[in-house]
Amino acid sequence: MSHADIAASLWADGFARIGSVFDGAECVRTRALYRDESLFRRRIDMENHRFGRGAYKYFAYPLPENFSSLRESLYAELAPIAGDWMKALGLPQTVPASLDGFLALCREHGQSRPTPLLLHYESGSFNCLHQDLYGEIIFPFQIIVALSDPHREYEGGELLLVEQRPRAQSIGHVLHLEQGEAVVITTRYRPVKSQRGHYRANVRHGVSRIASGERFTLGVIFHDAA
Repeated sequence: MSHADIAASLWADGFARIGSVFDGAECVRTRALYRDESLFRRRIDMENHRFGRGAYKYFAYPLPENFSSLRESLYAELAPIAGDWMKALGLPQTVPASLDGFLALCREHGQSRPTPLLLHYESGSFNCLHQDLYGEIIFPFQIIVALSDPHREYEGGELLLVEQRPRAQSIGHVLHLEQGEAVVITTRYRPVKSQRGHYRANVRHGVSRIASGERFTLGVIFHDAA
């Protein structure tokens, strides 16, 4: 998908499917990292926190090289769109052109812990609707990459997006992701044009219950945590 198509989809729907970013072999290699505890700073059991059922692990710095370069290139692609969103929403936060510049901004506000993560679901697992907010500085987009094959390895487990507009019914989206496919989603809220400019539509995301099998997902979050 071209930059213009990504921007148009984000403005229209709050998400954009950007196609495959990993081939099958790279998906298998990436999800195998889940077993290497030295790569992660923290593990979260969702059920213990009433987040759902399943588990995820936050990577530690330095990130694996292929993942780090993907994060940098995706940030550079999305930063100009993010800047336009900030202006439309009347938010004062600046959006540096490079990921290094943005992470420096995070550190200035006490946010230095990495937030990219690997998520693991088994039969019966699910992820409640939520937002990935870790401090004052927030990048308006994040990436979800499917690492498992929905035709062979699991059933269910669709990506859910729910948008709440002021004084209106919620809008829901259900996305089926192929192995290696990535989608850009709204982190917190998106600008929706009205007669008086733009207003903020709150967006949350989650994962429907896994009917059977095993599902791995990579979450590419750009802002670090406090």
